[in-house]
Amino acid sequence: MTPSRRRLGTSVYAGVLFTVLGAVAWLSGQPFVFPSLGPSAFLLAFERRGDRRRLARIVASHCIGGVAGLLAYTLLGAGVTLTATPPPGSAAGLHLVASGVCSIVLTSWGMIATDTNHAPACATTLIVSLGLLSTPGQVVIIAVSVVVLVAVHGAVVAGFRRLVGESHPTYT
Repeated sequence: MTPSRRRLGTSVYAGVLFTVLGAVAWLSGQPFVFPSLGPSAFLLAFERRGDRRRLARIVASHCIGGVAGLLAYTLLGAGVTLTATPPPGSAAGLHLVASGVCSIVLTSWGMIATDTNHAPACATTLIVSLGLLSTPGQVVIIAVSVVVLVAVHGAVVAGFRRLVGESHPTYT
């Protein structure tokens, strides 16, 4: 596959994956699209392997990030949000920093302990721990979004394999 064809295919496919979630977000009015989902969509589009273990790792890592972020936010940052920058040296700013640091530590530990390393989950944990999507319901939406993303990818890969068999080029 030529580099320009791969660039185009990866870009379009990442957009297709994200479009499904964009439609769900638009129709439901819920935050099914959030920043850390973009890197996950890109990685799925770029590597295009449907390995179940890898797909489960992506879901698990974002769930770990969501739960760790919620725990850190609940314990350290509740009531403060990054939507308005706290004043320099303020207690609110310190609470958010502590929440963010704690969530990164917990998420990193959780991913390593469960062998579910997926870097975009560290962005998920910050989204939650900094008060941007920090309710239990929003964390559930994050988890469902990742499951939908991975399920759509798995269905596309399975359908493609059914159409072309194992002659599908390997992307490295």
